[in-house]
Amino acid sequence: MAIRIGIIGAGNIGSVHASQFSQLGELCQLTAITDAFLPLAEQRAREYGIAEVMASPEALIRSENVDAVIIGVPNQYHAELAVQAIEAGKHVLLEKPMGINAAAARQILKASQASDRVVMIAHQMRWESVPMQIKEQIDRGELGRIYTAKTGWYRRKGIPGWGTWFTRSDQSGGGPLIDIGVHMLDLALYLMGNPKPVSVYGATYAEFGPKRKGIGTWGKPNWDGVYDVEDLATALIKMEDGSTLSLEVSWAVHMDTDNTPFVHLMGTEGGASYRGANGKLLTEKFNKPMEIALSKPENDESERLRLSRHFLLCIKEGKQPITSALSGFTNNLVLDAIYESSRTGHEVKLDWNL
Repeated sequence: MAIRIGIIGAGNIGSVHASQFSQLGELCQLTAITDAFLPLAEQRAREYGIAEVMASPEALIRSENVDAVIIGVPNQYHAELAVQAIEAGKHVLLEKPMGINAAAARQILKASQASDRVVMIAHQMRWESVPMQIKEQIDRGELGRIYTAKTGWYRRKGIPGWGTWFTRSDQSGGGPLIDIGVHMLDLALYLMGNPKPVSVYGATYAEFGPKRKGIGTWGKPNWDGVYDVEDLATALIKMEDGSTLSLEVSWAVHMDTDNTPFVHLMGTEGGASYRGANGKLLTEKFNKPMEIALSKPENDESERLRLSRHFLLCIKEGKQPITSALSGFTNNLVLDAIYESSRTGHEVKLDWNL
């Protein structure tokens, strides 16, 4: 029986999800959609053949024609809607970050742990071809023990939606750290083998946004709005096993950058580098450095399609997704600690208590 999907949020990301799930007709059916601006939901329903437009998220969550809910709304609403959906017996695919902060993420994690529903965070970078190739070699032991890693994403001029919810801390939770930094944090921790972060030292800066510089092309600016988030963040994260991760991200910065996300992994037997659609495996043989180039295969299906299929198969097979509620909570816990460290100027120990 096809899994019936309802989408909360008909904006850009909601449209992306509708596009991907509509290609998996053998596994699912798009049955409902809603948005704060109903005409947009009606437009998406026409575009993707979605059966019903619901008047509210609550109505969609209550619907007997919905088995699983996709949540693609501003960060401040993630926890409320996710918990409602889980408690209503729905499976949940939740856009990143899991919560606007760690307290919100805790609510979702607790609801997930009290339920048998699949709760998955939509970190599509884990399903990109090059990271998948790197992970295969890591799982085979080719890199040995990964003892340190560096990850980041420098956008030179990319502040999204100046003055909208993107740049309001009470609605987004922060700037590039929680927007794109969460992707890099998630991917790096995953490739490192999911070590447990225990402490963080970090700093954030707002040198462009308050001056209305560094504006990107994503979203429509609201020049009567608010900008009270960072535009660059840097952090060092230490793990329980002694390994470390360096994280640096920006929406805007004066530097020579190609605006491409990256991860560098350094292991005892080998290393790996990921940068956009390309990567390398690095080691030493016969007393000489060696490297193997990695790239995205021709005609490779999209990472979003693989993510969507994984969600549906986890539901059908009763399995935990690789981007589980616990992984989402871990990310939020680290992000909160980076913001706190920046405020206090001190190292922050992570509080794992639920």
